[in-house]
Amino acid sequence: MERSSPLANSAPIPRLWNNVSMKIAVLGASGQTGQFVVKQALQQGHIVTAVVRNLDMLTVRHDNLQVVKADIFSMDSLKTHFKGTDVVVSCLGFSTSFFSSVTGYTDSMRAMIGAMREARVNKVITMTSWYTDPNSGTQSPYLIRFLLLPLIRSVLSNMWEMEQYLRQVDDINWTVVRPPGLKNLPSSALEFLTHEGYFVPDDGGRPAGSAMGRGDVARFMLSLLNSNAWVKKGVAITTK
Repeated sequence: MERSSPLANSAPIPRLWNNVSMKIAVLGASGQTGQFVVKQALQQGHIVTAVVRNLDMLTVRHDNLQVVKADIFSMDSLKTHFKGTDVVVSCLGFSTSFFSSVTGYTDSMRAMIGAMREARVNKVITMTSWYTDPNSGTQSPYLIRFLLLPLIRSVLSNMWEMEQYLRQVDDINWTVVRPPGLKNLPSSALEFLTHEGYFVPDDGGRPAGSAMGRGDVARFMLSLLNSNAWVKKGVAITTK
């Protein structure tokens, strides 16, 4: 059964640089990257609905935060919490499997898109990874190409399927953010490198870097709230 939890008072909300406060629904809000998204969005003055599977997993408290429990694979469960929001941000992640196919990315995105249509929300920002295209890892370092990518191929394959599904969605403004490996580090002031593709290339066409901080991924995703720069595109990112 869906329910929401009341939240205690917190610090005053800082003023946004552009004076625009948005209403954001964050899926995967209790995950490592999702928590950075929630905290940074609140710091920027946005109103956040954190959608989680377990209310006890998110301990952040703020006047502008509502934590709700929902079935991420159910359009009907999600649409209630999407009503009145401006943007859906998804940081959902699913574990690799050696015995069965991973389907969480496609199943949850189909539910999200259906719920967004019902709730009249037309923008979603989601994250996948470098190398979702099965042929995109040929220039990666040896250990990544022959050890890491085969280990996580079931996850990358389902991310790829989700990206292909979004390419067929004409009535929603979607953006896929593709970071490389992730470190549990806060946001920095490092400059972003971006590329419309499945990794960020250096001058020689090889992947530029191998990991970045989760806080910086959150910073980049939130920078897209008021931007149309990557609408209906996938963008690989890293930091200098």
